[in-house]
Amino acid sequence: MSVFTPVSRPELETFLAPYELGRLLDFQGIAAGTENSNFFVSLEKGEFVLTLIERGPAEDLPFFIDLLDVLHDADMPVPYAVRDREGHGLRQLCGKPALLQPRLSGKHVKAPNNQHCAQVGELLAHIHLATRERIIERRTDRGLDWMLSAGAELLPGLDAEQSGLLRSALQEIEAHKAQILALPKANLHADLFRDNVMFEGTHLSGLIDFYNACSGPMLYDIAITLNDWCLDANGGIDLPHAQALLGAYAGLRPFTAAEAELWPVMLRVGCVRFWLSRLIAARDFAGMDVTIHDPREFEVRLAQRQHVALKLPIAL
Repeated sequence: MSVFTPVSRPELETFLAPYELGRLLDFQGIAAGTENSNFFVSLEKGEFVLTLIERGPAEDLPFFIDLLDVLHDADMPVPYAVRDREGHGLRQLCGKPALLQPRLSGKHVKAPNNQHCAQVGELLAHIHLATRERIIERRTDRGLDWMLSAGAELLPGLDAEQSGLLRSALQEIEAHKAQILALPKANLHADLFRDNVMFEGTHLSGLIDFYNACSGPMLYDIAITLNDWCLDANGGIDLPHAQALLGAYAGLRPFTAAEAELWPVMLRVGCVRFWLSRLIAARDFAGMDVTIHDPREFEVRLAQRQHVALKLPIAL
């Protein structure tokens, strides 16, 4: 189970008292997380998710709270920090920064269809449109510079085929870094995988886990999202799914010519980011009772993205 910091019932009851949400009925750790400790919390006045922040500087946490407030105020189905009686949304539990958020309804979709992908594309466009004019600045700690340094560190431990694939990708990132950073920007979710979106039937009911959110090129967010939602059986791109996602997005926020030019590159960048982070997690958490996602999934996807036939829809 991916709970890095265990919490006892008395500790949790003391923490929850200032929220005035009634008696604690039940709580349990959530196994899906890989970076933070998360718990489902049942109280007399509702269902909530408690997150203890395990990674990243504490000074970044007001960014997450502010961003989620902006998106919540724009009527998007996102969690937000519940305030205690003193108005505090960020508090401490077991020596870790802690947030209490409403638990959103719905279930994750393991095998999305075109309609699911279109709704995800729409939601992503709404996030970008809600923030691009007043971006809340936060530089990601898993950005291009991190990829270049982490990739160089990991290269000696890879086999010849893997190292060739990664070395080529790192060279491409270095060559296109300035162009990527010059693309149109907004606030990004930066981790919009299937296990972070919930549906009730065919209706998108929730988007969670904003702890990788940052400011940056909108195209990067789209590439990360498509790399998980629009897959064929071999890790390649499912064209109908991808066209549904991109078409729905472009209907709200048209793509630029610069984005179209860098699209294949950005798909590969999105694969590199998660291949590297998963390799590091597999190394650092080996033998621990922690959920570790298979790094090979993104190795395969990166190999599949060496030739990209999918183009962005652009109005000529």
